[in-house]
Amino acid sequence: MTSSTEYRGRFAPSPTGPLHFGSLVAAVGSYLDAKHHHGTWLVRMEDLDTPRSVPGAAEDILRTLEAFGLHSDEPVIFQSQRTAAYEEALQRLKDIGAVYPCCCTRKEIADSALHGIEGFVYPGTCRFGMAHQRATPAWRVRTDGLLPPPCRGRDGEGVEASLSHCSTPIPAFPLQGGRSIEFDDALQGRITQNLEREIGDFVVKRADGLFAYQLAVVVDDAFQHITHIVRGADLLASTPRQILLQRLLGLPTPHYMHLPVAVNEAGEKLSKQTLAAPVDVAQPVATLLRVLDFLRQEPPDELRNSDVGTVLGWAVRNWDAEKLQGIKTLPYPVIPA
Repeated sequence: MTSSTEYRGRFAPSPTGPLHFGSLVAAVGSYLDAKHHHGTWLVRMEDLDTPRSVPGAAEDILRTLEAFGLHSDEPVIFQSQRTAAYEEALQRLKDIGAVYPCCCTRKEIADSALHGIEGFVYPGTCRFGMAHQRATPAWRVRTDGLLPPPCRGRDGEGVEASLSHCSTPIPAFPLQGGRSIEFDDALQGRITQNLEREIGDFVVKRADGLFAYQLAVVVDDAFQHITHIVRGADLLASTPRQILLQRLLGLPTPHYMHLPVAVNEAGEKLSKQTLAAPVDVAQPVATLLRVLDFLRQEPPDELRNSDVGTVLGWAVRNWDAEKLQGIKTLPYPVIPA
């Protein structure tokens, strides 16, 4: 059993292509925060969305991380090998009436939904029964009604043993004005989101049979005993959904820290869709120093003539996340011509 005081962090890339500068920022930031606090740092490959996964990308990402001295302290796990755990979690949600089958198409939703913070807000069409049948429905989490309070502890090892085993069961309580989630982010401050109004009932298993990111990440964070999640601010809006699922499943909520996201000149997040270039592994020290500059860590000039291990050692000792307080985006540092 993992000690409740031990820091356990992780980096969880999706193998949809090579690592770019923005994803390396998240990897380095999560690594530095874990090691600065004498914790464990893990790598998890989020390859659950098989249609989007690129053959060989997972191995390429792991090689890239190794080139920057970023080694997982435990064996890497792959989400594609953990569907039984997600099925168990979904069954638990079914058992407590937290999810329902949905047959709505994207067009039907678009025709009747309002815009929220991440696209259309599902209007609850199938909440009390599917409007029409189809062979394989999606499954959605209700964002109205009662919200269980945070779990005060858990029994057993891993999520498979801990689902519905909150060591101090507490009755659910009603929330005013819908299902609102609040949490304190280490960098972005107090975050409040009304899930029913701003997100709507969200999918945890798609009609094509694939489990959604929101459920898988919650199940795997519990399975790996993750205590601190350090990732990009582009995932900030997803966090309330994950906290809701943690509460519904009786799982503890980790501490969250959302780092600034690197954006291009058009203000777009670096990604495969915005044609972000792969990180330069031929010059790992120079690239790593650019990441530290981006994270406002101000590495000294003499590190430019050292090796990756020396740079990482300095960065771990001097890590100061407070320099990023309240910042959600920062410009991608372009190399001068």
